[in-house]
Amino acid sequence: GVDMAWQLADAKNKLSDLVDRALSEGPQIITRRGREVVVVLSLREYRSLKGERPSFKSYLRQAPFPEELELERDQSFARDTEL
Repeated sequence: GVDMAWQLADAKNKLSDLVDRALSEGPQIITRRGREVVVVLSLREYRSLKGERPSFKSYLRQAPFPEELELERDQSFARDTEL
């Protein structure tokens, strides 16, 4: 996506919009006195840039699973066990 530039006063007045666009469209640049000075980006993009990876537990929690996942045990490996 194309980065969007915001003047500082507009960014302050429309912070919610700026955050929404950073999440949906990508990094948003804030200018002060006509100069680009700050970038607002999603936490996901920030962590990606830093080279951070989510923990395995977080990865599994974010994974798209079907609502009803049917699992069956392969009976060919079954064995009788006495307790």
